[in-house]
Amino acid sequence: MTRYIFITGGVVSSLGKGLASAALGALLQARGFTVRLRKLDPYLNVDPGTMSPFEHGEVFVTDDGAETDLDLGHYERFTGVSARATDSVSSGRIYSNVLEKERRGDYLGKTIQVIPHVTNEIKDFIAVGDGEVDFMLCEIGGTVGDIEGLPFFEAIRQFGQERPRGNCIFMHLTLLPWIAAAGELKTKPTQHSVKELRAIGIAPDILVCRAENPIPQKEREKLALFCNVRPESVIAALDLDTIYDAPLAYHREGLDQAVLDAFQISPAPQPNLSRWDDVHDRIVTAEGEVRIAIVGKYTQLGDAYKSIAEALTHAGMANRVTVRSEWIDAEIFDSEDPAPHLEGFHAILVPGGFGERGTEGKIRAAEYARTRDIPYFGICLGMQMAVVEAARNLAGLKDAGSEEFGREGRSLTPVVYHLKEWVKGNHTVARSKDDDLGGTMRLGSYSAHLREGSRVAGIYGTTVIEERHRHRYEVDMRYREALEEKGLSFSGMSPDGKLPEIIEVADHPWYVGVQFHPELKSKPFAPHPLFADFVRAAKEVSRLV
Repeated sequence: MTRYIFITGGVVSSLGKGLASAALGALLQARGFTVRLRKLDPYLNVDPGTMSPFEHGEVFVTDDGAETDLDLGHYERFTGVSARATDSVSSGRIYSNVLEKERRGDYLGKTIQVIPHVTNEIKDFIAVGDGEVDFMLCEIGGTVGDIEGLPFFEAIRQFGQERPRGNCIFMHLTLLPWIAAAGELKTKPTQHSVKELRAIGIAPDILVCRAENPIPQKEREKLALFCNVRPESVIAALDLDTIYDAPLAYHREGLDQAVLDAFQISPAPQPNLSRWDDVHDRIVTAEGEVRIAIVGKYTQLGDAYKSIAEALTHAGMANRVTVRSEWIDAEIFDSEDPAPHLEGFHAILVPGGFGERGTEGKIRAAEYARTRDIPYFGICLGMQMAVVEAARNLAGLKDAGSEEFGREGRSLTPVVYHLKEWVKGNHTVARSKDDDLGGTMRLGSYSAHLREGSRVAGIYGTTVIEERHRHRYEVDMRYREALEEKGLSFSGMSPDGKLPEIIEVADHPWYVGVQFHPELKSKPFAPHPLFADFVRAAKEVSRLV
């Protein structure tokens, strides 16, 4: 029977519940257990797909096409377990499901209430896949006391009561602030947070306490006494140099042992942490540094490109170099020469995005990389802008652009068009510009066929790949011949040959654009091959300058 671990947060948000959950999952794996991680978000959006990156960071896409919270990226990177659509849910999705059932008459005319109908829907979601794994870790978004989170807290309380005794435990992550003027570490906010949690019927079994400095034994005992947990279950979560030290740090603190003790699993298998020892070694023994410019639209918020930043870190590990990523707002290049901003970088990466803002700057960044022989990696919109740049400056289509940016009264040759139909599995998917925005893109894992002898086929070591997509615009194949005559090769295609997946420039040190999002599948112990080779190329440049 699957055991359940519910992870809640208190005092303030952004303490690292997702990272703590992911690290715990990795530690349980290291002891030989199977795990799956889930995220329950209280916001009323059906999913994060239509949210601005400035609101909620990046949208993490699963193989089966779900647009989910970025914490699922942490879960995958730390455990290697591919997330599914059933691993992420929001209040919006829960209420939508309940209202659809009410309209169908599934409730047989009853009055629909938060308890039991909404909480039952949440419990049904939590129980999906029960019995598939040894441990199910469920993270509740937000903090205890948030009004929108109350149905989730009530649902996990009920779930714990309904399961056999000892089948569920609760882990609460809080903050221990350091008051510099008083020279004291304060436990009162955590005490009040636990009091709030217990008032709604949940008693935490484990406390994970974020702190800037080590927690003295006296404060640990005080927390154990007032929060009614065992002293060995008060776990310190200190700031780390890298998030990939989290599994080792939490193991030293005894988090995995505290969890096994709470479930009364004894004797417990000893952990094999060699994977994480190797990750740590690759980070601390880097033999050099490469500087990579990321020319994007959402550079003011690092979480907007979270998976790209992590994939570059993984690629640095593979090459035993430190990757120094510097974020540059693409809009700067709309009016300024990119050369002064990009000189000194060993490679340039242009990530995805939506809308016209900053696209001319991305085009100029692609031109700079192509003409200066600087390694270039274009992802999604970054690939499309590389094609637009080549169409304008190589194929002579001076008004080349994208239908996404078309304005009335402006001449435009749309080398990038709105995708209205594509093949998924054994059926055809059709979309219209008038459809709702949510969930209408080409989403999830699709296969691609690579040209024999191409750069990307050599990087992947195969000619058939599977990658995740999230886009509604595609490069128009009508311009393929004109572009290939000028050296821009379409080296990756959809199986039916209709949709371009990868472009590259053969007589360039490293110039690749991909329509998909390879960053979503990169892991510290299995860096994505495209990112690893991109950083290798940057490393070669760094040795020449």
